[in-house]
Amino acid sequence: MWWWRGTRAAKRAGPSRALTLTGVVCAVVLTAVVLTAGALTAIDGTAGAQAGEGTGSAPPNPRAAGAPGTARAVTGAQDASVARLQDRLGRVPGDWPAWAELGLAYVELARRTGDPTSYPRAESAFARSLALRPEGNDTALTGRAALAAARHDFPGALRAADAAIAVNPFNATAHGVRFDALVELGRYPEAWPAAQTAVDLRPDVASLARVAYAYELRGQPEPAAETLRRVIADATSPADAAFAYFHLGELSRNRGDLDGAADAYRRGLVQDPSSVQLLVGRARVAAARGEIETALADYRVATTRSPQPWIVAEHGELLEAVGRMDEARRQYDLVRSTAALLRAQGVEVDVELALFEADHGEPATAWTALAPPAPSTGPDTGLGTTPRRAGVFVDDARGWVLHRLGRDDEALASADSALGLGLRRALFLYHRGVVWAALGRTDAAISDLRTALETDPHFSPLHVPRARALLTSLEGGTR
Repeated sequence: MWWWRGTRAAKRAGPSRALTLTGVVCAVVLTAVVLTAGALTAIDGTAGAQAGEGTGSAPPNPRAAGAPGTARAVTGAQDASVARLQDRLGRVPGDWPAWAELGLAYVELARRTGDPTSYPRAESAFARSLALRPEGNDTALTGRAALAAARHDFPGALRAADAAIAVNPFNATAHGVRFDALVELGRYPEAWPAAQTAVDLRPDVASLARVAYAYELRGQPEPAAETLRRVIADATSPADAAFAYFHLGELSRNRGDLDGAADAYRRGLVQDPSSVQLLVGRARVAAARGEIETALADYRVATTRSPQPWIVAEHGELLEAVGRMDEARRQYDLVRSTAALLRAQGVEVDVELALFEADHGEPATAWTALAPPAPSTGPDTGLGTTPRRAGVFVDDARGWVLHRLGRDDEALASADSALGLGLRRALFLYHRGVVWAALGRTDAAISDLRTALETDPHFSPLHVPRARALLTSLEGGTR
């Protein structure tokens, strides 16, 4: 895999009205699979049936979409961008590029705040842009791809990105979203060239962040960290720098380097004190260091600012780990109710809910969550429908759910696949170690459990004590 081949293609690309996707689709990919690490956009009950209303003859009211009381008030650049574009479209309703930009601003707003009332508005804005300019509108098509990725509809994201690229092969953002979709579909050999094309066309924060993720997925944390440091050096906004610092911190934490992680989170919070991701990172470090009340305080702030399922679940697991089960159950109930709202808005939470239900619910429910209904003409997977996600995180989740269902022979194949790309996550190793133990393969179980705890001795407040107890038991039985 060869990055940095140069930017000759970028010089060939004509001028365009740029769309800034740095935090939108990169965050979807870098953190899409996560009760274990990352981010998941939350949603409320706005009727999805209204999403396409902007395709009619009368233009939608850009200000009505942001009426008081329809969404939580937000501050910062995203809110200002929405207001600026609303004002522009109130004066020039036929400005199709501005409609596309407004759609993207809504997607970013949902990502930053965890309030996804903006998703139907984004879809309506993209539809209006395409109604005004149905041909040659790669800007709106790219926005639609970003929206689909934010909703975890990765086949849809890939189709929209390919449509945008067909219109404008030099659209670096579209190539970036294409990378995101291919990664989340488990089509890694196709994904790497997409990242290369994006960085060749425009070596900016968004494309470099994707390169860093590609390195991480292939089990190359040092080049990933080096690339994230370049992202920080090139960042033109505090939010971009904070985004990179969070993922730099996660690279350190996933290797057991708490000091490095804490430093990255601290530097990121200096750049963007409002970052929920960085607050969660700081909470993770505090929990790992045994500073439980400090960690819980950060989780409370994070869940108040953005009650996204992955954050709420982590908060609950820490409460459970310290014996506060009544409080933990309230958090778990909130995870399920928020996930239901997500699904009502068309956001898939398959992998996240599978792991969550496997650990805190019924295995059968976890199995159902792993494969939500999705129209498909693809091959039968044995799950009843073809999943809209694949790849190492899906393999890990599937293996763990199969183990919880008592189907350990099948679980082992999925657990092996999760570790096959090169990504070494302690949780993956722990899951496979437990499967080995269930199959009576003691030596293999001991090896994986030891490696998991050496890789990251604090990978989960719930599972680390279980991993240590199982390892001790297995080692005792071999003496």
